[in-house]
Amino acid sequence: MEGLVGKTSKLFGLAGAALALSLMAGCTSSESVNRATNAATQADQAATRAESASTAAQQAAAEAKSAADKTDQAAADAKAAADRAEAIAAKVQTKEVHHHYRVHHHVHVKTKYAPVKSAAPAAAAPAPADSGASAPAPAPAAS
Repeated sequence: MEGLVGKTSKLFGLAGAALALSLMAGCTSSESVNRATNAATQADQAATRAESASTAAQQAAAEAKSAADKTDQAAADAKAAADRAEAIAAKVQTKEVHHHYRVHHHVHVKTKYAPVKSAAPAAAAPAPADSGASAPAPAPAAS
């Protein structure tokens, strides 16, 4: 931008010098004066546009740098998250998996008491005789 201002100042200086020379040379025609004035005006307008373009370019560069910084930060965050996930996965894979199953143990205790038989089957069956002969074998249960 400094180079642009320097060039603009030189342009103004040259336009002013041309105007002064034309006046000093005795050329009083309004056409020459109008040309010099128009040239100075155009140079001023060009300098204004160049300065505006320079400002816009600086703003665009600042926005681009900001966007690049945000992208870099997002990439760093993503890498950190990936590293954490990888560490968790590695930790999970190295642990031994223990399954605890509840085992029910049935304890059989012998008692001196005989189990009580139902009254209904006893009534249907004839009372055993004390004849000493063995009773007939019971019929096998249907499955």
